[in-house]
Amino acid sequence: MLKEILSIAGKPGLQKMVSNSSNAIIVESLIDGKRFPAYSNAKIIALEDISIYTETKDMPLKDVFKIMYTKENGKAALSHKESSEKITAYFSEIVPDYDQDRVYISDMKKIIQWYNLLAEKEILSFSEENEEKEETK
Repeated sequence: MLKEILSIAGKPGLQKMVSNSSNAIIVESLIDGKRFPAYSNAKIIALEDISIYTETKDMPLKDVFKIMYTKENGKAALSHKESSEKITAYFSEIVPDYDQDRVYISDMKKIIQWYNLLAEKEILSFSEENEEKEETK
């Protein structure tokens, strides 16, 4: 699910990988639907490769989104533009043992913003994942 959703430094929001070309990948903005090439010299990271520092071990972003999805019943969370206190309190509910020295308020805002964008576009779906796990058993 999150393999094809990318964060590209310098570009707002998130992008979905559409196809590959010889020297770039073609991505589509989740915000406005415009397609453009992303070259290998750009800082590109798939959301699946991101994790959050906790006091014990790193938590994959996918797990953070799953907790938010369950808490919000698949709907949007609070706005990333809320006060720092509200964002910190919300994030503490979701990931109570996050590493307070290494997870900054800007990281929390970005995670909430990404979650809300994915929820709005109905890209988050954890029921398929559960079905896949059951099929492999």
